[in-house]
Amino acid sequence: MTRLEPQPWMTAPATEKLMAALPKARFVGGAVRNTLLGKPVTEVDVAAPYEPPQVSALLAAAGIKTVPTGIEHGTVTAVVDGTPFEVTSLRRDVATDGRRAVVAFTTDWAEDAQRRDFTMNALYAAPDGELYDFVDGLADLHAGKVRFVGDPVTRIREDYLRILRLFRFQAWYGAGEIDAAALAAAQQEKTGLAKLSGERIAKEMLKLLEAQDPLPCLIAMRDTSILSQVLPGVANLMRLGSLAKIGRSEGFAPDGLLRLATLLTAEGAATVAARWKLSTAQRIRLEDICSAKEKLVPTLSPSERDRLLYRLGVPRFKDRLFLVWAGHPRCAAHWQDFLATAETWQKPHFPFSGGDVMEAGVPRGPLVGQVLAELEAWWIENGFSQDRAALDQRLKQAVQARLR
Repeated sequence: MTRLEPQPWMTAPATEKLMAALPKARFVGGAVRNTLLGKPVTEVDVAAPYEPPQVSALLAAAGIKTVPTGIEHGTVTAVVDGTPFEVTSLRRDVATDGRRAVVAFTTDWAEDAQRRDFTMNALYAAPDGELYDFVDGLADLHAGKVRFVGDPVTRIREDYLRILRLFRFQAWYGAGEIDAAALAAAQQEKTGLAKLSGERIAKEMLKLLEAQDPLPCLIAMRDTSILSQVLPGVANLMRLGSLAKIGRSEGFAPDGLLRLATLLTAEGAATVAARWKLSTAQRIRLEDICSAKEKLVPTLSPSERDRLLYRLGVPRFKDRLFLVWAGHPRCAAHWQDFLATAETWQKPHFPFSGGDVMEAGVPRGPLVGQVLAELEAWWIENGFSQDRAALDQRLKQAVQARLR
């Protein structure tokens, strides 16, 4: 194929407006790659043979807002009718330190292609769909070969994140074995991962874990001692593989954080959350899953299951369910039943309030909360009773006991 057929993302009014403002620009990277593979396109990146000031000037002349998101590297974000596009000037690396580069700008498309990471990411397409391939990326893409552009060691030393990207792209787009030269270079340069920020590691690893089947790549990372550079301790790959297999057979969308939890102990979760600088919500969820003490077993009675659902809430219950399912896949019928219940479960309304307790004679203060907690525990154990007479009697008994 030498030309892309017109795609909705190419003919969208915002895209056409952008490309009209940059008449020599081409699409590049993920949008081109995914279109060729028949995969969804979620973002559109553009390369342009203009230096950043000229890019900004051309866009401004067309009434397009720009945000200098990476101007020192030649990247601006163009916002067209609410749709963001990354526009990057053609460039070559002048100096690198494994994390960031000093760049010089060029008008040579082949030179720009030579500094990209993988051949399948160095494919360009003109607005009319004509393809430009300077590094045999099209053949590699269709063969499922994730191959570095040029010398793998050189590419990795420009940015050590490319070690993790190798495994992520292999998991998402690769077929067969990992390219031998790429794998050898990644193993040789693995200590460079220590230079990377936690946020960059987290972003790449979570994307890897969201692949349909990340296990072969994680095994390769383990066997080359790369995994231990970013994940402490002994990763439970068997449990991760089981969860991924369950997800594929049951049609569950991959959940990167849940899959990460399958690999870790409670102690490891705290260490990874700190090293990867996870968001507060991510850290809380990861540590909660890995330190769970609740006993979720196939023989759980409906009343025990409902009590657990009430105390945990549906999302936390499901996290624990998937984790135990991964550890005991032979009990799938039980776990499927639990999941079906959780999906339709409605949390019962606790029929008491602080006002009820005070009306029953308890003065305002800490004792109100203590009585409420006691009442709630009784209510849960009694199957979320809605018998008003029984509830009033229990409230009276609780108040009398506290005020005795």
